[in-house]
Amino acid sequence: MARVFNFNPGPAAMPEEVLREAQSELLEYGDSGMSVLEMSHRSPDFEAILHDAEDTLKKLYGIPENYTVLFLQGGATLEFAGVPLNLMKTGHAGYLVAGNWSKKAWKEAQKYGTADLLASSEDTHFDRTPRLAGPVDQSLDYVYICQNETVYGTMTKELPDTGSVDLVSDISSMFLSCPLDISRYGMLYGGAQKNGGPAGITVLIIRNDLIEDCPARADICPTYMDYKVQAGKDSLLNTPNTFGIYLCGKIFHWIERTGGLEAMGERNWAKIGKLYDAIDASKLFRGLAVPEDRSISNAVFTTGSKDLDAAFVAGAKERGMVGLKGHRILGGMRASCYNAVPPEAVDALVAYMAEFEKDNA
Repeated sequence: MARVFNFNPGPAAMPEEVLREAQSELLEYGDSGMSVLEMSHRSPDFEAILHDAEDTLKKLYGIPENYTVLFLQGGATLEFAGVPLNLMKTGHAGYLVAGNWSKKAWKEAQKYGTADLLASSEDTHFDRTPRLAGPVDQSLDYVYICQNETVYGTMTKELPDTGSVDLVSDISSMFLSCPLDISRYGMLYGGAQKNGGPAGITVLIIRNDLIEDCPARADICPTYMDYKVQAGKDSLLNTPNTFGIYLCGKIFHWIERTGGLEAMGERNWAKIGKLYDAIDASKLFRGLAVPEDRSISNAVFTTGSKDLDAAFVAGAKERGMVGLKGHRILGGMRASCYNAVPPEAVDALVAYMAEFEKDNA
């Protein structure tokens, strides 16, 4: 079997040893006599899987005791509405718009209250992360960011100073890629399909006192989206994505076995750094994000020619490298170098870039 080098932005590469472990347990998990796919979400076996995944994630991030972890469905996109429905207590929040996903979240929030645009980098085509021009209005319910913008390949490395206002962050495409100080946030969330598991799971980490006041918009908030209800039911209000949670737990343990988030962050920066070095040294390829705001996960670049970009992507696929076509909004190329993408994949990509440049410069 020949596995490709998978640079897809999500669903993305998963650790091969995790896939093989899941394969070995597919017909029967432990001595349960059944697959996790067949298991009741109310059974002791599945509850043990759920709590193990939760406990392992808490250890990896060093999540303080006054935070709750939730495993929900609906993707990160559902939380564009979930955040204001639950946290807009006075109906007034602030948003930093760094790209496609934070812009979508900002527009969605406007349906439920006043969502101030505190800063944006749209005027430079989202090639950088926006900075606050001054102090944040301390009456805001929260300040929202998307910390890593997958489409544009940018990452907020220094969190904005929001004073006493809680920071809410979509960390989907940098989830589990490096350490984070969870105490700096009121809430974080992310789709698992980049680094944490398969598509279909959204992981929320939220401070308990924020949950107590949920939902802010009780008049219209769907019960499923009520964080207080979900926390009270231990993510089991309805049938969750049981197999997805099982795979998340497997990946959390894989990260733990391979040195934790400190080691993972070092490997990820070293890995994608090789690609950034190749882009910077090239006379054909050009990076689309300013160097100081480049992502740990997603490198975006172009030749400047749509035809050459398409030829590069096609040639890469012939060489066993997939998922390199840029997002339709931006074009060009995007290499998502998530946790399970091996260094050998980046080495192969860099070698092909040199070959392509030699033939086309």
